[in-house]
Amino acid sequence: MSIDYTKVLSPCYIIDEERFRKNLSLIRHVADESGAEIILAFKGFALWGVFDILKEYFSGAAASSLHEARLCFEETGSKAHTYSPVFKQTEFEEILKYSSHVTFNSLNQYNKYSAVLQKKPGRISPGLRINPEFSEVSLGIYNPCSPGSRLGITIDDLRNGLPEGIEGLHFHVLFESDSYALEKVLSVVESKFGRLLNKLKWINMGGGHLITRDSYNVDHLIKILRKFKERYGLHIILEPGSAFAWETGELVATVEDIVDNHGIKTAILDVSFTAHMPDCLEMPYKPKIIDATDPESGKPTYRMGGNSCLSGDFMGDWSFDKELKPGDRIIFWDMIHYTMVKTTTFNGVQHPSIGICTREGNFRLIRAFSYQDYKNKLS
Repeated sequence: MSIDYTKVLSPCYIIDEERFRKNLSLIRHVADESGAEIILAFKGFALWGVFDILKEYFSGAAASSLHEARLCFEETGSKAHTYSPVFKQTEFEEILKYSSHVTFNSLNQYNKYSAVLQKKPGRISPGLRINPEFSEVSLGIYNPCSPGSRLGITIDDLRNGLPEGIEGLHFHVLFESDSYALEKVLSVVESKFGRLLNKLKWINMGGGHLITRDSYNVDHLIKILRKFKERYGLHIILEPGSAFAWETGELVATVEDIVDNHGIKTAILDVSFTAHMPDCLEMPYKPKIIDATDPESGKPTYRMGGNSCLSGDFMGDWSFDKELKPGDRIIFWDMIHYTMVKTTTFNGVQHPSIGICTREGNFRLIRAFSYQDYKNKLS
């Protein structure tokens, strides 16, 4: 980014328009060449302040709640592909208002709402989420096929075939995965559910396709999607989240104090890991800091400490070329996908602003947060 971080509000999330457009162009290429429909999963990226850019390349989105479905309808101008582990009866009619496709997590849920759908023939395409009981995801928290999973219908539940009215199947078993992982999953899906596929109109292959990672084999993905479409004639849908915003922006923070406890130095920042980067602690993973490295002997080394009162609101360690001091900027790399949608106002600490670095190299503030945002969230 050609932006002077010292001139940016701190703390602040910044998305780089040029990098964002690069990702959108690549994903659009995959959609055009494969014949698949690719939509954005809001659970990974819902920064609607840049949807004017998104709409130049894509329409529609994958929603997992009433609010996400409404956001899709209002801010992209298209109806959502909506799935939720459970739909509330008090919300379902409104969800249908904003949705083109609705996927059910269980046969119980479909049976509960099928009569409502029958009153809207042709307006909503219903589907079922399936659990192929196979995934290469090693982290249990992200593996929807772990034993006893609450997500999706197994083939045992469909031994008598598909319920009347179902038009599609949906699986989501990948996490920041490559095309070879998808190829293995498709082999399992075909072996278990293949006899049902010729009765359908569409198949949704979920998210977790990290198409924009440098090592991703885009040509291989296009090839396997084309072949699958040729075999079954189905409309294919992919709904990645991270891929859209992968490595498109940073979180700018400022060192406010340095604490030295028996030789362990912590740089206290104006941001919080637990409130503003919760996925770092949840996964966990150590984010990259621009102009910093993993610990190196002989170099000034610091933990990064958050500004909340949670004892565990810290992460480390990083080495720098020179000693840190209050006022120095700390730039966390790749903090736009997932990180932003998970933030909270815990402890009432200042929520980072949101801005964009335009293609012309200018910084534009999209949103700043205030006391009222904190207060209004609570009552």
